[in-house]
Amino acid sequence: MKHTKELLLLGCSMALVPVNARQKLNVVIFYIDDMGYSDISSYGQDKWQTPNIDRLANEGIRFTDAYSASPVSSPSRAALLTGRYPNRMGISEVFFPDSYTGISPEEVLISELLQSAGYATGIIGKWHLGHCERYLPLQHGFDEYFGIPYSNDMTAQVYLRGNEVEEFHIDQSQMTKRYTYEAIDFINRHKEKPFFLYLPHNMMHVPIFCSDEFRGKSGAGLYGDTVLEVDWSVGEVINTLEQHGLLENTLIIFSSDNGPWLQEGPLGGEALGLRKGKGTDYEGGLRVPAIAYWKGKISPRVYTDVISTLDWFPTITQITGVQAPVDRKLDGYDLTDVLLNNGQRVSNTYAYFRNNRQITGLRVGDWKITLPEDQINGNFWRASTAAHDTLLFNLKEDPAETTNFFKKYPEKAAEMKTALEQYKATFGEVLPELVTWGNHQLRELQEQRQQVIDEAIKRGIQSKANQVDGFIEAQ
Repeated sequence: MKHTKELLLLGCSMALVPVNARQKLNVVIFYIDDMGYSDISSYGQDKWQTPNIDRLANEGIRFTDAYSASPVSSPSRAALLTGRYPNRMGISEVFFPDSYTGISPEEVLISELLQSAGYATGIIGKWHLGHCERYLPLQHGFDEYFGIPYSNDMTAQVYLRGNEVEEFHIDQSQMTKRYTYEAIDFINRHKEKPFFLYLPHNMMHVPIFCSDEFRGKSGAGLYGDTVLEVDWSVGEVINTLEQHGLLENTLIIFSSDNGPWLQEGPLGGEALGLRKGKGTDYEGGLRVPAIAYWKGKISPRVYTDVISTLDWFPTITQITGVQAPVDRKLDGYDLTDVLLNNGQRVSNTYAYFRNNRQITGLRVGDWKITLPEDQINGNFWRASTAAHDTLLFNLKEDPAETTNFFKKYPEKAAEMKTALEQYKATFGEVLPELVTWGNHQLRELQEQRQQVIDEAIKRGIQSKANQVDGFIEAQ
């Protein structure tokens, strides 16, 4: 397979029509960590304003029904860069500093295709697809890497440059600025050739940090202050592209990896109008802000039909003229017609995966069906969810998923159930789940913690009952 991958990348390079290097389209992707659907003013936030992100939204396409491929970090990033659902790669959970696996070298990332086509490729920010050297960005098509290899709440925070540690002790209050200046430097150094810049900010993941310049600026707490600094970062990159006359030749994509971490309260962001958040397969966990901007090419519009993070891979390959892989299943759809011709996505479906393992839901147009689920007791990172039978929602009328129409509309329910079963039957082969020490240990600790909590609650209830019985007997 490795040999096949190398031949594929060679073929992509040879298939290109020789043109002036500067005529090739640049691509910049902002990928924000844990940013909620309504954390941006153009998506309904009224406690603060995000003028730079709003500029992209107002002058480009703002997608109202865009989905991440996963409600947690590592799987969603793997999907973005490969155009494939995470369980095709065996990636169901996040990687930790003690994980010894990562994204497979057999996978083909958009960075590898663009690198083979002569692009300068750089990632600045959070990688989170494996920290051992064979899994790091330089081994997956990136010429340059600066950032943290995993989430900013994990142990042993370090800055890597390339494959080496550059700083062992980092100041997270300067992280957003540091990434921004690195991004500006990357553009300045590569402005004379086509480039792919992937800028996955560690913010808005807890712990939340911003620089002193932005502290108190939103008037709505630290979370709002940090959103403003991320918005500033977007503006600085836009300004740099504009100064070099590159906006007319750069596709800018802005999105989030999953929904907000609601368990963190005021530090967890918001998904107003949607149900639940990060870690769940409800809308609040998977529906994300998504914007595409290309000055002079994309006409301003609001697109209200389904799209997915998975779509950016085939879109970028098509719009840059590189050959997408033909030896593996891609799950995204080319959005070129949506971006440039006011067209429609060729599919109106999106599949939901419970815990990134099995398909348990499907959206077709306005309708979403979800298979039964047992009660899940929440923990420090995931909200509790009640047990439920099969759910059927009309998401256009009810994005908050409050009214179950499964019994009210039996014909629609049967139609959606059939569509879900057909989707599952044709999905194809998936890889076994990547098992790491960190994943198993975390899951076991979570289960043990919940058992202790449940037992303590039971003991407390019984103790209270004994007190009441004693009081009654004493009377």
